[in-house]
Order: sequence, then structure tokens, then C-alpha cells
Amino acid sequence: MSAISSTISASSPATDLAAVKTRQQAAWSAGNYAVVGTTLQIVGENLCEALDLHSGARVLDVAAGNGNATLAAARRWCDVTSTDYVASLLESGRARAQAEGHAIQFQEADAENLPFPDASFDAVMSTFGVMFTPDQDKAASELARVCKPGGKIGLANWTPDSFIGQVFRTIGKYIPPAAGVRSPALWGTTTRLEELFGETAGEIRVTNREFVFRYRSPAHWIEVFRTWYGPMNKAFAALDSQKQSAFTDDLMALMHSRNRSGDGTLVLPSEYLEVVIVRK
Repeated sequence: MSAISSTISASSPATDLAAVKTRQQAAWSAGNYAVVGTTLQIVGENLCEALDLHSGARVLDVAAGNGNATLAAARRWCDVTSTDYVASLLESGRARAQAEGHAIQFQEADAENLPFPDASFDAVMSTFGVMFTPDQDKAASELARVCKPGGKIGLANWTPDSFIGQVFRTIGKYIPPAAGVRSPALWGTTTRLEELFGETAGEIRVTNREFVFRYRSPAHWIEVFRTWYGPMNKAFAALDSQKQSAFTDDLMALMHSRNRSGDGTLVLPSEYLEVVIVRK
């Protein structure tokens, strides 16, 4: 996925968003996001509670990764469809669902062009997924389109000043993001959410939350993310040894500035917005 830019500029007509998406898909296919994604399970559980899901509800998880929110909804006896554009992540989600005995539909799909009729779902959700789409307006339009009137859209989006927001800003220092593509972190601001959903939302409820990264040490976090987290894996691979060392130093400094463990392990909060949008 392209790095979060500190620049907030509208997508340029000259920007080849399809090419950006292709590069992003390759990045998310690198490593194995499921290793990192599974640690975020609590976010999906909390989002399902915020959505107040009822059993039997038709739920769509967009850019679902390996299925954290998908499984959370299935555990609440919902009728769940889980989508992503990385087939290997859907396979991971399918294996998790089978292990728990859930009947979930898994389907490859582009968040900017969802293959479902209008008003197909009672709830549509995405945890740290749809925010990375190149064409933000199109993705938001698709979420609203497939959600029935009176239904809910639930999102978990990293904020610009969060730890992860700053991680992507650090990546952008070494690998500039695609020109003309809006920062994904804008999804973590109320201003942008109102721009994206103001015309289709009857109500937008936003709660500031924190996810806490807990690892053996800051160095362990880098090891895990460099190996398994596609954007980080690709970033390191694109740098020579000197820049890799500088990049590592910047990441370590960022973590040391926010680590609250006090014992050498990593206990590091990252702010995100938990969003519930009621569809008109």
C-alpha cells in the first residue's frame, strides 16, 4: 500500500489510480498480513458492538484482510460476506472460519467496484482496509450504495497523528507516495468523513479509540512488520542498506517516543476513529 503522505491534495485527473491500485495490491500480497492482522482482532469485536449487530443481519466486510471483523460478525450469528482483493488473505479468513465452524461467504472484490446490488446489506464495515483505496470518493460511494437505507456503515480508521499514521509518514520520507493520491489517514478525520458520506449519511458517529501494539521490544515489532506486513516489507526491499539503517533508526525513535512499557517491551497505543454511519 502506498505510504501516507503528509500532503492533503485532491486526486489529480492525471493520476493513474488503476496503476496505483495495482502496486498497492502487490504490496499487500507481499509478506503475510494475516500475521499482523490477527493481533487486531479486538478492533473488529468492538466495531461490531458499536454497530449493535443483530443475529441474522446481512453484513459485508470490505477490504476484510484475514477476517477479523468478519469473524466478529459471524460470532454474533450474522449472515456475513467477506471481501478483499488479495486472494491469500481470503484463504486465511476462510481457514479461520472453518476452524470456528462459521458459514461465511468469501469473495474477491474491489472496494471501489463492489459486485453487489444496491441496498444489499444491513451493515457494511471495514477495519483499517477501505481507507487505503486510491479513489476515496468512489470507495465511500460504493460502501453507501450497497448499504440499505437505515442500515449502518462501520469503520475503523487510523488517525493522521496516530502511531501508524506516523509510521506511514516515515515510509513516505524514504519512498514518496504517488502524486495526486489523497492521504489514507484523512479517513481518520471527521472533516474528510463528512466530505465522503455527508450526502448519504443520516448520522455520523465518531469515537476516538486506541489499539495497543504489544511486542517483545521495538526491534521485535520491526522484525515482524518488516517480514510480514506488505507495505513495510516492500519499503525495506526498495532501499539500499544505508537507507534501510536510517529508516530503522527513524522507526525506533518513533516507537521510543511513544512506548509506555517502561520495561524494554513494547506497549504502544495507536489512535483510531471508530465510525458508525447511519445510511439515509
